Amino acid sequence: MSRIGRMPIPIPAGVEVSIGEDEVKVKGPKGQLSQSFNPQYVSVEKDDKYVYIKSTNNSKNAKAMHGLYRSLINNAVVGVSQGFTKVLQIEGVGYKAAVSGKKLTLTVGFSHDVIYNIPDGVNVEVDKKGVEITVSGIDKQLVGLVASQIRAIKPPEPYKGKGIRYKGEYVRRKMGKAASK
Repeated sequence: MSRIGRMPIPIPAGVEVSIGEDEVKVKGPKGQLSQSFNPQYVSVEKDDKYVYIKSTNNSKNAKAMHGLYRSLINNAVVGVSQGFTKVLQIEGVGYKAAVSGKKLTLTVGFSHDVIYNIPDGVNVEVDKKGVEITVSGIDKQLVGLVASQIRAIKPPEPYKGKGIRYKGEYVRRKMGKAASK
């Protein structure tokens, strides 16, 4: 049995969880999410304070899905109550970002500005200097996907460290040609 799957999911105040035949709907102060699950592998039960995920059989797939569905449902509960954020930093002379409406404009050393269309369900903010991008939302997968797509526009390079990186990300630096002699 999965150690993660055995842990009950606490339901915070102000969050409603409703369990259907193959879907869990979570409604909270920040919004509403639904997470489908396969009833062939797991069953979902709840009481006043907790949601429990139980494995229905002992097959290899059921063991694999037990912890997965627990994590996905927990992410939905945390998302509608607290939300998720990822912070990106831009490093480089002249590199900056700006948000206008549903478009993020990045000036990152190309001959043109890169325009990224922000999907629904995600909020993107840029600080006053234009070097710190905050991606926030209630869906953890979508927040991570948007942050990785923005980072992929100009990932940090190993020689000068210029590019877009996650806050706190360590970029391993390389020596240039002059240092190798």
